[in-house]
Amino acid sequence: MHQSSIVDLFSNAERLEHLQEPTKVADLYKTWIASNSANSLLHAAYFNYGVALVKLGDRPGAMNALRECIRLKPDFCPPYINLGRILEDDGQLGLAVAQWMALANSLAAVNGDSVRHKLMALQQLGRVFESSQNDAAAEDVLKQSLDISSAQAEVIQHWIALRQRQCKWPIIAGWDNIEAKTLLAGISPLSLANLVDDPVFQLARACRYNKDSIGVPGARGWHARAPAVRRDSKRLWIGYVSSDLREHAVGFGMTDVFEMHDRSSFEIYAYYCGIDRVDRTQIRIKANVDRWLDINGLSDEQAALQIAEDGIDILIDLNGYTKDARTKVFALRPAPIIVNWFGFLGSMGSPYHHYLIADPYIVPEGHEIYYSEKILRLPCYQPNDRKRIVADTRPTRKDEQLPEGAVVYCSLNGMQKITASIFHGWMTILGQVPGSVLWLLAGTNETNARLRQVAQQSGISGDRLIFAEKKPNPEHLARYPLADIFLDTHPYGSHTTAADAMWMGVPVLTAPGRGFASRVCASLVRAAGMGDLICPTLDVYVTRAIEFGRSPEKVAAAKERLISGRDTCLLFDTPQLVSNLEGLFHEMWRDFKAGSLPVPDLANMDVYHDIGLEINLESVGTLTDDAYRSRYRERLENWNRTFPIRCDSRLWKDVA
Repeated sequence: MHQSSIVDLFSNAERLEHLQEPTKVADLYKTWIASNSANSLLHAAYFNYGVALVKLGDRPGAMNALRECIRLKPDFCPPYINLGRILEDDGQLGLAVAQWMALANSLAAVNGDSVRHKLMALQQLGRVFESSQNDAAAEDVLKQSLDISSAQAEVIQHWIALRQRQCKWPIIAGWDNIEAKTLLAGISPLSLANLVDDPVFQLARACRYNKDSIGVPGARGWHARAPAVRRDSKRLWIGYVSSDLREHAVGFGMTDVFEMHDRSSFEIYAYYCGIDRVDRTQIRIKANVDRWLDINGLSDEQAALQIAEDGIDILIDLNGYTKDARTKVFALRPAPIIVNWFGFLGSMGSPYHHYLIADPYIVPEGHEIYYSEKILRLPCYQPNDRKRIVADTRPTRKDEQLPEGAVVYCSLNGMQKITASIFHGWMTILGQVPGSVLWLLAGTNETNARLRQVAQQSGISGDRLIFAEKKPNPEHLARYPLADIFLDTHPYGSHTTAADAMWMGVPVLTAPGRGFASRVCASLVRAAGMGDLICPTLDVYVTRAIEFGRSPEKVAAAKERLISGRDTCLLFDTPQLVSNLEGLFHEMWRDFKAGSLPVPDLANMDVYHDIGLEINLESVGTLTDDAYRSRYRERLENWNRTFPIRCDSRLWKDVA
């Protein structure tokens, strides 16, 4: 082996890889390197040696091997990428960034390999900058990446999300090399919901995203279990899949649900795919499910097989298209019935999500056309924890840098939900209520400064924007009563944030739109018994906010109503929600046994997607429902003259 060629080395190493002998692979490279120091391809051996050491968990050894590879051949690109990842995993972010930056700056030659490696380096830089909250730097390197190639859907999605998080308006802004339409065609479903209230395009975009990003599962032969092989005819096996069963909005909302399930009728399984961090909420959830399984270490096929072997009858997707979701597991159809609920505010547009759980306000009669799933309704869609822990120490306004005696409007949502139009409305409110302030959840220092600058341009002193630093949830809840009125965002409204505000006695003002994400907050406000705070338009919303700001007695009366009705209102009636949810589970199972499981309606989605790309985003949110549908109808009729459209879709029947 000492005198073997590098071709023989690679062949023998590959054979050992197939035999799953990682230690022997590393030893093979180590021995060959020691005896072939003059070989012209020594750098390649060092690279593979570094990869082998990573698989053994030897980070220091891998770092040394890859550094030697770079020393021997500085223009060889792969070790820069790998070394950067190892340094990042080792907590040395600065050195990782230096490796990728060196590669990106050194690739002057234009050829396939150099372009590919530069894109890889820029993507790694963007990912690390984004995860470390260096949003501006992340946006910049991802823009460089898109300048080279716009055919990078994931890069487009992150670039748009970064601009939303920084409140850089307009969000979809093309430049010399890329049209705005190209960017919009690559947007993620979640970012689209934050951008525009266009449920037809949102459905079509979700469908396209599912095709492109999830795709057709590789495994074959998956079939839902027939009722005849069920282990228990009296109980249903319910599986919940989520990355957020922890201190997260979804985790907070679901704890009470898990505790209230009727174990005589249901077996409850939780499949976790989130970060490796145990907290109080997760401990509480684990204690109240029949089985908890962390599927992070399982492939999609392995996770699906486990769910199928567990005999799950109804599988609940609590993620949708959100971070760390395992949508490909659902694509393998490991359970007879698959349900979209709570984690994603809209339709999945997939061929395997059979039901979407909503309520009569979020999806009123006639709005079913905006969803591929069959709509089932609870009295109130959103679960809420009645056992929220609130910090004993209640802060003062001085503690939170809020002025005494002033009207405090708050909107403690993520920055990505703030749009130019809603911010303009807020500035109008502040302008009409002297001395009032707007209390927002802090973003980066640069984003906070940007919003203050926009306020200044609107004639409002930037000092009237107060930014609340992120705090643990008990402390965050404890500071809510310092606010007078909570102002909802639009088109992606408040959900858990609104419920938290009302739990703490702060009235919420909202103006619902057409789509799912834009109507949840109004549903919560209605369920809290505060339906008079639902405004028909954003103009009315602004007017009502001004009226409250000028009438302290109205604010006090609204707070009193909230507090007095909190323990009896529909919004916080978890036992009723769970009872109704379990009724829906039985309804789904009856559908399945009767052979009438709904088939997701995905007809004409490509047509709606292309039409949605052409519609003026800025004007959609201001249209009435009739005008909105007419806009699609006109374009459908024009399209149909040249490319006849299938007429079996309920969307087409309704709109056209």
